[in-house]
Amino acid sequence: MSKIVHVVGTGTIGEPLIGLLADDAEAFGIDEVTFHKRTPLIEERAKVRDLVRRGASLAVDEDRQASFEELGHAPKLEARHAVERASVVIDCTPAGNANKGELYSTAPGPLGFLAQGSEFGFGKMYARGINDEALVQGDDRFIQVVSCNTHNISVLIKTLAMDPDGTSHLNSGRFLCLRRANDISQDGSFIPSPVVGKHDDDRFGTHHARDAHHLFETLDHDLPVFSSAIKMNTQYMHALHFSLDLDEEMTTAQAIERMAANPRIALTHKRSANQIFSFGRDHGYFGRILSQTVVPIETLAVRNGTELIGFCFTPQDGNALLSSIAATLWYLYPDGFDDRLDVVRRYLFEEV
Repeated sequence: MSKIVHVVGTGTIGEPLIGLLADDAEAFGIDEVTFHKRTPLIEERAKVRDLVRRGASLAVDEDRQASFEELGHAPKLEARHAVERASVVIDCTPAGNANKGELYSTAPGPLGFLAQGSEFGFGKMYARGINDEALVQGDDRFIQVVSCNTHNISVLIKTLAMDPDGTSHLNSGRFLCLRRANDISQDGSFIPSPVVGKHDDDRFGTHHARDAHHLFETLDHDLPVFSSAIKMNTQYMHALHFSLDLDEEMTTAQAIERMAANPRIALTHKRSANQIFSFGRDHGYFGRILSQTVVPIETLAVRNGTELIGFCFTPQDGNALLSSIAATLWYLYPDGFDDRLDVVRRYLFEEV
């Protein structure tokens, strides 16, 4: 059977994901990449044309096909049919749960469906390198790829607070997410000054720690984590301040050694989002670093021998892109796919 990947949405995650899948389809072992765009917009005509030029096929809603054709597009598929014929569907919209109820749950064809971090409850939470062993073939038809900041929190916990066998040494984890206002591709939602977030969850604070908890819950952990968030008036990168209180002592040198051994963590001597973002622009995949976090070494400190403190930067959608591709290949190649990821490992950096 043909291996077809269908992406729903062409926003900040959908657009680069479609491009990455199309550019490296042969290396991934994918026969066809299709994508659904809901709204025909003349200002986004060039984006759609380029995705098609790179090998992806456009799918649109039946009642909007004429409008897309008026813009010069030639849709190949109707949206519902594109879902039904796909092997894997990746929903990159804020309507993943709604689409699941209306279409995905009854679509017989696809092996699996993925949604992104905002769609809490869509399916089993997943992050590459964190809980791969928790995925069960035949059971996990619906997977939620966790948010970029949840990736960051989780890789710090697994690397610094856990042994290789999964034993946790975390007494308490506190995280402050310093979030960018919007993406550089977006004109709306920018803010003139920092805006603090609410603590909506009595136990976890914000969804970032809640989602990290549920992610590790798939590995039978019940982690004591709490997060706060503040939105900053910048478009560059999310930053994260972390405090990990352990039940054992650790030095900064030991922490650095652990992080250096993790291929999904990039270390750096840079301390500004501007410089790290610029590195991604010049050396990443169309500007994107696929590492799960970038940690400035000089910000690391140990308090009272057991509390690890530091700052790090979140490569926005880059870490979610990697997890989305890994989960897709897990569906397509259940007997092993690790070598198929070699083509994107050049965007996971040891040092930034």
